Amino acid sequence: MRTLLLSLLALMVLGASLAGPAHAQAPEGEGEWRLEQPARPPAPVGLEEEEIANVPVGLGRIGDISFWSANRGALITAGSGNIIAPGVWVYNGDCEAGQCASGWHQLSTKCGASDGRIAWSGPDEFWTISNGRTGQVGESRGNLPPIEDDTLCRFGLNEKREFEILDSYATLAFQSNSYPMMYAAACIEPSDCWFAGEKLSEPQIGAFHLHWNGVTLTREPYTAEGHAAMELSLFEGRLYESVKLSSSDRTLQKQGNPGEVPAMHVINPAEVSPTFETLVGLPLLGTGPCPTSEEPHKTCAEFPQALEFLHLSANQDALWAAAGPVKENERPVKSGKAGVTIVRYSKVQYSSEAHRYEEEPEAVWRQILGPETHPSGEEALPKSGVRSIASEPATNDAWVALGSWITQELEEFEEEPGPTTRAKLVHVSADGSVSDETLLPAPGDGVGPKGAAETIVCPAVHDCWMTTTQGWLFHLSTEAERENPQPNGDPAFSGGYLITQRPPDESVPQEVSDTLPIEDSAEQAEASHASALVKPAVVNQFAKVTLPLLSDIHSRLIHHTTLDLSFNLSVKARIRLLARRHGKLVASTPARVLEAGHRSLLLALNIHRWPTKLSLQTHALAPLKTASTLESSSNTDTVTSSLAFPNARGLLQAGLLGSGWLP
Repeated sequence: MRTLLLSLLALMVLGASLAGPAHAQAPEGEGEWRLEQPARPPAPVGLEEEEIANVPVGLGRIGDISFWSANRGALITAGSGNIIAPGVWVYNGDCEAGQCASGWHQLSTKCGASDGRIAWSGPDEFWTISNGRTGQVGESRGNLPPIEDDTLCRFGLNEKREFEILDSYATLAFQSNSYPMMYAAACIEPSDCWFAGEKLSEPQIGAFHLHWNGVTLTREPYTAEGHAAMELSLFEGRLYESVKLSSSDRTLQKQGNPGEVPAMHVINPAEVSPTFETLVGLPLLGTGPCPTSEEPHKTCAEFPQALEFLHLSANQDALWAAAGPVKENERPVKSGKAGVTIVRYSKVQYSSEAHRYEEEPEAVWRQILGPETHPSGEEALPKSGVRSIASEPATNDAWVALGSWITQELEEFEEEPGPTTRAKLVHVSADGSVSDETLLPAPGDGVGPKGAAETIVCPAVHDCWMTTTQGWLFHLSTEAERENPQPNGDPAFSGGYLITQRPPDESVPQEVSDTLPIEDSAEQAEASHASALVKPAVVNQFAKVTLPLLSDIHSRLIHHTTLDLSFNLSVKARIRLLARRHGKLVASTPARVLEAGHRSLLLALNIHRWPTKLSLQTHALAPLKTASTLESSSNTDTVTSSLAFPNARGLLQAGLLGSGWLP
């Protein structure tokens, strides 16, 4: 193992020894792209420090890179073998010797992810979509518990003003309420964050959503359409959500034009009703003649499923959305061919008649590049897909990271970008012009390819970061800004400590491994990986089952306007009761921490704002209890309610008190 690692590191030296000069030249006064790879952590056990001291290494797959401001950033990675552990890195804006890579520091070796996301809720607090921990037993058929991108971690400050993982949220695998994979995360306010992902399991229709209200997480699925939610972006106080459309998806509602399947939704801030809105009429699809048809006047409409999901990015003035075509074998048979499509939502739009930017009375959607522009998206960027888009602050421009870069030797799309792929970027303006087509690293600069573009983000004007599929970072900045950095000075971002502990997942019993701990060394890496695999559960007629948090739930009205809700708690928990009228919050109890036992909540109601739905939010503060199947009753999860006032049926139809959140 030691010999293999040293051989791999030697190859890295050959490919990265000239990493410093790797950059793409820019006109004078503008920024330029440079390879700026963070310094690797200390050498793992089994390798001498001097053996790899000057060897840059990829960080592994970087699922997301995100910034609160230009000098407050974070990224989440899957790690890279035995060199880089999965986890989180932070950026403080400190550039040494003109290299801003020195501002990056490894923050945590916990809460890494296969394809994670980051959502900032404040300058010193953020969430991550992370992998679950190993330890749960498998199911009787031998399937291992899924752990990829299906848990949440909340990072915040402790009493030392250093980051720590404040909370970890997960569910048991193979349960009806298990969290699926999540692909999107964003916050409107610190107490109003959303996490979204896979479609609900059949026969349910909808997309999985979790909502953080500052106290607890609750399930609030979007049930009008059955499309997976892919990206979230905050613009003007609302979250815009893109979805992945598929011909096999089930849809309850079709809004807008006949047959239109919306590619984007809006999530309103708390206290605004409705929570979800569907966006229709986006200028995405083409309806012109088919260029290859034998019937030149035949309409060849572009189906919504011909485009990939929209990648989103917003600055203070505009929201950008970009998508590339799906693979040829995934395009609907009767659909027109799609190309790169970019749309923009803003009051400031370019007038082709006046040849200048003008401000509209209201924000409107405009197709910047696509089937209706000249040149079209397919003509301007042939055989290209979209990997990511980043709006550049204080400008009317955006950078687009493209996929499927085609070399002269290839005639078709690359199926999967590999380590020999170069990242491709283009600069797009709101007037529809495409410029600054860039390959990173540039051919002939002495540095080998670092993988295709993965994610791009621009925290400030001519200040952008781009990651590659192989875990390398490129930075766009001016020479003056690199030589005169403005570090944030916050000790939380100093890099002088490392988080190595993740708190227990509340509500999820922690399984104890039946194997001895293995030292983390190069020689034992394979054994360490094997120990992470979990043995399937043994089917047993006296097996243990997890008891629900709540049971024996009853409700009654006192003096016609006060709701008395009583229940049994199996363990200590944080509880809150909310009443909504057509989606708008009309009454709620404060969040209370209650001990196990028989408990009750009182909620005063207004006869003129009578609720149509009650939601009981719960968060267990201790592992749920278990019992033998002989001891547990067949109706353990059964709950009752004696609500007997108007709309009582509506309160109950969505599940327990309309919430659908109780275990």
